[in-house]
Amino acid sequence: QVQLVESGGGLVQAGGSLRLSCAASGHTTSRYAVGWFRQEPGKEREFVAAINYSGRATTYADSVEGRFTISWNNAENTVDLQMNSLKPDDTAVYTCAIDYGFNLPTSEYEYTYWGQGTRVTVSS
Repeated sequence: QVQLVESGGGLVQAGGSLRLSCAASGHTTSRYAVGWFRQEPGKEREFVAAINYSGRATTYADSVEGRFTISWNNAENTVDLQMNSLKPDDTAVYTCAIDYGFNLPTSEYEYTYWGQGTRVTVSS
C-alpha cells in the first residue's frame, strides 16, 4: 500500500519561508514523479510544482515560479518544497501526489496516490 505523508506546514508571516516534505512508502518502483498541489476551501485544487524521478526535470505554476523550489532530499528520502517570499495568497492545504512513469504531469487527474495534506497559513 502506497502512503504519502506531508509535513512542514504552519503559520508564517508574509515574506517568510517554509519547507514542506513529502515522504512516500510502500511503492515497488523508483520511477515516479511527485507533484505538489494546494487547495483552499471552496476553490479548485491548484497545481504548484512537480519533479520527475531523476530530479533532472521540474515544473512550476506561474504563481510560484522563482519563489518555490521542489527537490529530492536523498538523505531523508523525501521530496521537499522550499517556499520563500510567501504571500497571503499562498495560504492553502498543500498535498503531494505520485504519478508512476517517466512523465512530469501538472494535472491532478494524472496522479494516482495522494497524501492527506499539510496546512500553510500566511498572515499579512
